[in-house]
Amino acid sequence: MQIIEIRHPYTENQIPAEPVVLVLGFFDGVHKGHQKVIQEGRKLADQKGIKLALMTFNQHPSIVFQKVPVDEMKYLTNLEQKSRLMAQFGVDYLYIVEFTSDFASLAPQAFVDQYIVGLHAKAVVAGFDYTYGKRDIADMPRLSIYAKERFEVVTVPRESLAGEKVSSTRIRKELDTGNMEEVTKLLGYDYTFGGTVVHGDARGRTLGFPTANIQIQRTTHLPTEGVYVTEIKVGDQWYPSMGSIGRNDTFEKNRPITVEVNILDFNQDVYGEKVEVRWLHFLRGQVAFSGVEGLIEQLNQDEKDTRDFFAKR
Repeated sequence: MQIIEIRHPYTENQIPAEPVVLVLGFFDGVHKGHQKVIQEGRKLADQKGIKLALMTFNQHPSIVFQKVPVDEMKYLTNLEQKSRLMAQFGVDYLYIVEFTSDFASLAPQAFVDQYIVGLHAKAVVAGFDYTYGKRDIADMPRLSIYAKERFEVVTVPRESLAGEKVSSTRIRKELDTGNMEEVTKLLGYDYTFGGTVVHGDARGRTLGFPTANIQIQRTTHLPTEGVYVTEIKVGDQWYPSMGSIGRNDTFEKNRPITVEVNILDFNQDVYGEKVEVRWLHFLRGQVAFSGVEGLIEQLNQDEKDTRDFFAKR
């Protein structure tokens, strides 16, 4: 897959000079609804014998429209994860457009002329709720008008699970309650994010539960605070583990949230390594224990529950 980064206005030589089926969307999470759109695009590209291109943005449009402050925006997938998933789903060209105020000011017809026709799209595939400007003038039913018969328009209906639309918003709500099984169903894969292992307080080691303290991107949407069954990828291998998202209130109040992972049956030094963590199952909420003994007892129970989870999996 070729990744092409674009800042408006682009130059013609940035765009591969061949016809494509173009899939449109922001695709945060690349969940089952998004996957359905991409699969429709792939199928159509195969039928036409041309490449599949997908256009997304470097940041959420809400930031430019000042609906969400940049330091409060949280994503289900960063650009690296999103790119990896797009490659897995058969995208040939991934356009990452910088969503700037200049780009956002494009009128619907200008967007169509420059970012659909200009990208040599013979067909466009997008979800039923995709917009390319204000909804009342730039929705999917109107796209055929702006197309002026220059490309085909395919609208993919909503994907539902248990009678409810599969959406990034719904996934965030499930993450906020720790319902990881439902998150996995909606995504079609386990919720995963990565970071770099950094030095922490090293208290886990003194308790008999050494942890990898993981520095993550501030834009990551964390599941609710608590203890989880997890898997961690170190190098090329995944290891069973138990993860904690919380503030370590047993030792000090009002600490910042940290992400820590205790890797089962593992004794390697991983400081400075880039790792990924899959969040599989919520075990319990965070508790401030009155003493170290109570904490150790609970950690032993957490480990037993984690091992039981993997034994039954």
